[in-house]
Amino acid sequence: MLDDTLIQQLAAELDQSERSRVPLEHFSRRFPGMTIDDGYRVGRAWVAQQVAGGKKVIGHKIGLTSRAMQMASQIDEPDFGTLLDSMLFTAPAGQVLQIPAARFIAPRVEVELAFVLKAPLQGAGVSVQDVLAATEYVTPAIEIIDARIEQFDRHTKVMRKVFDTISDNAANAGIVIGEGDPRYRADPHTTDLPWCGAVLRQNGAVEETGLAAGVQGHPAIGIAWLAHKLAPWGESLQSGQIVLAGSFTRPVAAKAGDLFEADYGPLGCLKFQFV
Repeated sequence: MLDDTLIQQLAAELDQSERSRVPLEHFSRRFPGMTIDDGYRVGRAWVAQQVAGGKKVIGHKIGLTSRAMQMASQIDEPDFGTLLDSMLFTAPAGQVLQIPAARFIAPRVEVELAFVLKAPLQGAGVSVQDVLAATEYVTPAIEIIDARIEQFDRHTKVMRKVFDTISDNAANAGIVIGEGDPRYRADPHTTDLPWCGAVLRQNGAVEETGLAAGVQGHPAIGIAWLAHKLAPWGESLQSGQIVLAGSFTRPVAAKAGDLFEADYGPLGCLKFQFV
């Protein structure tokens, strides 16, 4: 287990990486005895530093929700991170949202659903039905993931380990949601959430398609899981928070100039461009 001084140091390194847009070497390579718990401690220390600097927590994200990704990461459950107000981008309906590419190191785009809560969720007993009852609406959402810890080791070319990803706030760097279209607010009780799907186009070409059933069978399962995982830390999901349920497509690399369209059919469409 890493000591508290080192945890704070690594969190500060992540903060500097985000500011300089220069990725860090793998923590797991520098500290081979690092554990998943250490990773969460680093991520939480980084969030605490951001909050101390004036940023606000607006929700949470769940990652590694597919079985294939868990196997590739050699874990048997998802991971999670924190959403801050500085990460939120809002796309007006029918318009192309411009996102500054210079804010990121190596951005990639994932297609998801987000749950906007109207009541808190806390404890190990939270069920899928509890999640649906506590949800004001479900909305199309794009997660922008990044690599403040480099994706591939600069020396060995080995992919980063789950300890690195968790330390790096589960790789979260941004979230895009829509406004101005009533379709963006799907009723969690009358919408067949596993069958919600999307087509992701990049510069006019279809890059990814998927169904929300790819997120553990039902996107609300991850929300319940997260409530369970936060309980030992004395934390809970709060009313008004946004919770990203997990991607149902592979990540798509983005660069300046790339135009994206995420078409969710009856749930509306999000358009954004990295500039």
